[in-house]
Amino acid sequence: MHGLTPILSTVTASFLASFVEVVEAFTIVLAVGVTRSWRPALTGAALALALLAALVLVFGPLLALVPITVLQFVVGVLLILFGMRWLRKAILRSVGVIALHDEEQAFSKETAALQRQAADRRADYLAAVASFKAVLLEGVEVVFIVIAVGAAHGQTLYAGLGALAAFVLVTLVGLAVHRPLARVPENALKFIVGLMLTSFGVFWTGEGLGAEWPGEDLALLAIFAVIAVASFAIVRWLRGAYPAPAEGVAR
Repeated sequence: MHGLTPILSTVTASFLASFVEVVEAFTIVLAVGVTRSWRPALTGAALALALLAALVLVFGPLLALVPITVLQFVVGVLLILFGMRWLRKAILRSVGVIALHDEEQAFSKETAALQRQAADRRADYLAAVASFKAVLLEGVEVVFIVIAVGAAHGQTLYAGLGALAAFVLVTLVGLAVHRPLARVPENALKFIVGLMLTSFGVFWTGEGLGAEWPGEDLALLAIFAVIAVASFAIVRWLRGAYPAPAEGVAR
């Protein structure tokens, strides 16, 4: 059980976080493909994926040179900061302080921008750049998450499998329906991912500092529960302070 807990949590965190990022990237690539053509859309996406793969190949092996306690502490602190950023936005969106992210509106906005560029001689180039930027920006976050949740306990392979599963699932579903995945409960997923990344961060920061967690890896579940209870308490408190939901597209 102790061995399965970190593996399952690593795969789940990587899958959910990657799923959210891939959905957002897919929306832009789909807009480029539908509005302009699939050639610049797929070309830009492929170049971004190639660059991301190169970054992993170059910087991934360097992690083996870092002492494990230092790696756990640094990764733990970064995960706390990264996870709390996701968690903060998810909390504020859930109470209406900032607007929910809307894939349909994001698709429409990108489509309108591409249509305005249709008469430009560089239209295909600009479309490919839009696809490249979307995949690269979201992909960098995926790479960070995969390395962060997997490196501290030598489970990068499991984290990578979780991210790959998310990529394949979003691509297959998106191409099948041929429209943005607007019905994905994105904010709920971001809330869960924020909780998981913050929990990993607290756990590995403690290990990096030499702490011995009660129950070893099972302590992850307790940390997750404590952060979740605190987060839901904050949501409940904020709903009393900000009863009116916001409108528009989140930035």
